[in-house]
Amino acid sequence: TMATTVPVLLLLLLLLCPAVPEKTQPCNYTLTYLYIGQSMPSEDSPRFQATGFLNDKEFLNYNSKDRKAKPQGPWKDIEEMENWEEESQLQRAREAIFMDTLEDIMAFYNDSNETFLPVELKGSHILQERLGCEVHNNISSGAFWKSAYDGKDFIEFNREIPTWVPLDPAAWNTKKKWEAEEVYVHRAKAYLEQECPDLLRGYLNYSRHILDQQAPILLVKRSWNVGGGVRGEGSHLFPAEITAFCKRSSEKQDCAMVQGHSMIPQGEGTYLSTMELSVLPQDRDAYSCLVEHSALAQPLSVAWD
Repeated sequence: TMATTVPVLLLLLLLLCPAVPEKTQPCNYTLTYLYIGQSMPSEDSPRFQATGFLNDKEFLNYNSKDRKAKPQGPWKDIEEMENWEEESQLQRAREAIFMDTLEDIMAFYNDSNETFLPVELKGSHILQERLGCEVHNNISSGAFWKSAYDGKDFIEFNREIPTWVPLDPAAWNTKKKWEAEEVYVHRAKAYLEQECPDLLRGYLNYSRHILDQQAPILLVKRSWNVGGGVRGEGSHLFPAEITAFCKRSSEKQDCAMVQGHSMIPQGEGTYLSTMELSVLPQDRDAYSCLVEHSALAQPLSVAWD
């Protein structure tokens, strides 16, 4: 008998704080900015892109094509949280500094000479930067500022000294440029320890109801395509690691489930995974889906809807 391939659609919204009242269980909150600059982006990609995250949820996006900072996700409906024109001006200024740094690094390694190479020999060089801060129970509890060039650690800010710590030969030139005046170092320290936490606390006035949602939600859907090899998708997963089984009666079986297949980032700090399940048509109503994930206190069993 020909088996029916059943696509499994898992929508798992997993959040970072335990399901208890905020007054009795304070949460950690993080504000993170991720910057990416490319010397030779593809036709559809911007040279520079900035993404802002509250915890692991994307709330801001800016790129060098439209040069406008835009709210993302639920924050599209919270206009009063940010002056987006002022934020756009700030990101334009950061774009200029960021791309200048990328050009300086390329000049150090003579990578800028690739401009004169044939197209097939050219390569795109990438500078990435991650900076931000954390608060716990409304008190600043940490901060970070680190860059990478072509996937390798480049430079990091040590706010205790304070100083920029080179992690790559070219980073000594960057350190010299960024520490040309002592005030620049103190500004970086002040941003991480004062400005960033203050900004995060201000954002939380409009975002706690989004970030503090507690209950994981699991939706399992089925559709039928006899012999068609239909593939299902598990989306909005955080963290990415998930294990899913099909369950018939009291027996847990792998049932040809492809676990963790094709895991890719999906935005807003979540991930997409595809899975497949093949069962006989006469048996399809006997199965349920059993999901194991770190955000679940115990495995969750959901019947097909």
